[in-house]
Amino acid sequence: MKSLIKRSLRKLVKKKVGSGKAIMIIGPRQVGKTTLIQNELKNKNFAFLNGDDPVVRNLLKEANTEQLRQIIGDKKIVFIDEAQRIEGIGLSLKIIIDQFKDVQVWVSGSSSFSLSQELNEPLTGRKWQYELFPISWQELENHIGFLKAQQQLDTRLLYGFYPDVINNPGDEIEILKNLVDNYLYRDILAYAEIRKPKVLEQLVQSLALQVGSEVNFAELSTHIGVDKNTVKRYIDLLEKGYVIYSLSSFSRNLRNEIKKNKKIYFYDNGIRNMIIGNFNPLSLRGDVGAIWENFLISERLKQNNYNQSLARSYFWRTTQKQEIDYVEDQAGVITGFEFKWNPKRKFKAPKTFTEKYKAEVKVIHKDNFRSFVVKEG
Repeated sequence: MKSLIKRSLRKLVKKKVGSGKAIMIIGPRQVGKTTLIQNELKNKNFAFLNGDDPVVRNLLKEANTEQLRQIIGDKKIVFIDEAQRIEGIGLSLKIIIDQFKDVQVWVSGSSSFSLSQELNEPLTGRKWQYELFPISWQELENHIGFLKAQQQLDTRLLYGFYPDVINNPGDEIEILKNLVDNYLYRDILAYAEIRKPKVLEQLVQSLALQVGSEVNFAELSTHIGVDKNTVKRYIDLLEKGYVIYSLSSFSRNLRNEIKKNKKIYFYDNGIRNMIIGNFNPLSLRGDVGAIWENFLISERLKQNNYNQSLARSYFWRTTQKQEIDYVEDQAGVITGFEFKWNPKRKFKAPKTFTEKYKAEVKVIHKDNFRSFVVKEG
């Protein structure tokens, strides 16, 4: 039996039990949201309502107080899984929270577009919301130890951090293919009623080949054969569906700074590599820099999120093509990070950046990356 990888989010969530608000965990499918909540509710008597079940969806759709009382019965804990699939779930949750004061509500969901639309107004002031991502480097290290984690670096850069992928060595490609084929676009296609899913897949493939590069909407539009507004809409849906995320450009109004462009990254390297169909060893690849950058930025995202950091994330570039891979603004203190797989690669920080923003720039490579992705203590 596989041992359970302890999740960093667990400590935050446990503190909110009994606060009178719903505890909501959202994030990509198959990252362990249900497992995390069920582990918290182990040996407790709770009502489990699965939003993937059509009977449950029908019962909870526009349910009134009496109907909800019958569904909940004498249970003091209610867990609604895949809540984004249930029409009108926000109002049903509002009734449970307001009318059943001694009931603790847990909610999981896989897409922020559906849930934010359904829940934001009805549940204002009534929920604690957290995001769960694929396993983090820190969680992996805590689980298998520093040395074994270091030995797995190349493997994780190729196959990523989904729990099933980590727990089933040798079956990584089959598991990732199943994730991409069956889960990656499910919520997006259901929500947006996209008539041409092939266009969405083409867009994702194009983005996967451009990881770490600035997105050119006009080029993507021409390549895929749809208009720019459709490209922008699909990218927005892919972000809210936890497939990709974007960094905006950092600017404080220097004339030559790029101000509106975005760079696209994937939440998981394994998903990205599956989309382009390439699991060749790092030594045989021409995209090691992109793989390394995607890994570091996705890990920083997890770390900042789980530690409730208020740091804002950007990239920086000028029209003269001076650039910094990643920039954090922490309460006005600006720090730049440049990513190099090879520790021997030289880099000189642009004075335009360091002097204007009084900023330090750190080079992150495979010999010192742990300081960037692990929060000590």
